[in-house]
Amino acid sequence: MSPEIAANPNRARVQLGSATYLAPSFHGNESASGETFDERKLIAAHRTLPFGSEVRVTNLENGRSVNVRIIDRGPYGRNYRRGTIIDLSRAAARRLRMIHDGKVPVRVVVLKVGSNRRWRGR
Repeated sequence: MSPEIAANPNRARVQLGSATYLAPSFHGNESASGETFDERKLIAAHRTLPFGSEVRVTNLENGRSVNVRIIDRGPYGRNYRRGTIIDLSRAAARRLRMIHDGKVPVRVVVLKVGSNRRWRGR
């Protein structure tokens, strides 16, 4: 992602990359936004979009889509270096039918840019 898009997420309306889903060990933990991570909700982690943003994630292998709300930061580490642009909750991954695969190519379309820019870091 270019620095211009990272600085102004309103301009980043469509992103292509990979999606993964967060491990069950994150369930019940506090996210970077302060909200408790619940793997049963349609939520996700993104590196630059403001908290509260809503995005539509489409699995490019099967055409299935899901709308999620951004509540956390990520992906980081090895997943980020390998082109992952969003980490999904288990509920969202199930809707995309990607549980077995673990990582799939996706298109992320920003539906609404959130106003909560708070990030307490980790």
